[in-house]
Amino acid sequence: MLKGSQVKVCTVVGFPLGATTAEVKSYEASQAIQNGAEEIDMVINIGALKNKEYAVVYDDIRKVLNVCRDGKALLKVIIETCLLTDEEKENAAQIVAEVGADFVKTSTGFSTGGATMPDVKLIKAIVGNKVHIKASGGIRDFATACAMIEAGADRLGTSKLITKETVNDSKGRY
Repeated sequence: MLKGSQVKVCTVVGFPLGATTAEVKSYEASQAIQNGAEEIDMVINIGALKNKEYAVVYDDIRKVLNVCRDGKALLKVIIETCLLTDEEKENAAQIVAEVGADFVKTSTGFSTGGATMPDVKLIKAIVGNKVHIKASGGIRDFATACAMIEAGADRLGTSKLITKETVNDSKGRY
């Protein structure tokens, strides 16, 4: 239905905890791209990350990235920050940057929390300008949206519409 429009189609693979194998995620991504998805959000293998199985996490992302590159789709890697320690967030962000995905994304919106400014700042300190950051979850007003951008987010996943009134209250910052 959206073919030919300016609206980009995105879907998630490995939802909700990234526990499926890299082969399953790659297949999901391939099918989604064939069906019109231009962006893929994959959930990092949270269990492998927490077990310090970094090669598994790297390979998981790399295999999905290869499918995305072949299909000319962007890849956003969701690390689900609310489930991770700061050290795990740093390791996840570093792996995403090393693999060369397009974005680190903070949250699926499924778990216990969304984006926080400290998390966005931490991720930015790790990835610099090598990878974009999508702050997602818990962004419900213009002030929070502005704060996330100032913290280093390049994109936002918002759960509420930012209205004309909130934009007018922003004092011209954006």
